[in-house]
Amino acid sequence: MKLHRALAITLLAVAPASCGLAYGAGSAKNIQAAPVVAGSIPVAKAEVDRGRYLVRIGGCNDCHTAGYAAKAGHVPEQEWLLGDSTAHEGPWGTSFPTNLRLTMLRYNDQDWLKHARSFAARPPMPWFTMHEMTDQDLLAILRFVQWLGPKGEPAPPALPPGESWIGPVVRYSVSNAP
Repeated sequence: MKLHRALAITLLAVAPASCGLAYGAGSAKNIQAAPVVAGSIPVAKAEVDRGRYLVRIGGCNDCHTAGYAAKAGHVPEQEWLLGDSTAHEGPWGTSFPTNLRLTMLRYNDQDWLKHARSFAARPPMPWFTMHEMTDQDLLAILRFVQWLGPKGEPAPPALPPGESWIGPVVRYSVSNAP
């Protein structure tokens, strides 16, 4: 009798708490999990969607996705952020848009935030805009790139001033014209 009573009291104490946990988990604004292709942690769909949005409006694809601007943004998402062998040549030398789907996957959250807040890149990369982003925005971009997963080849290495690239080139010049 005492055993049954103790069991009943335990069930009465535990059942509401476990129901509350189940209710709380299901009511968190209907967050859906999407698997991360490159990693093993689940990612909220809303965070991946936010990262996709930021990549799109931030102009990341303009340089880091081959043919994106020429095709008015009509490039399949699975081809996004693979870098481009179109060179950007100017007084700094020659730079190439990196394959973000390879370079960003080496970072955990803390290392990514530290990198995004401190790095400086050759033109035309507007690296300074990343320094102004919120942690949430930077992490959403990382989640989106993780969700896309690794693909493609690394970008060619930068070239010093005076060395030429034998592929397509965008040339930047400084003029003293009024």
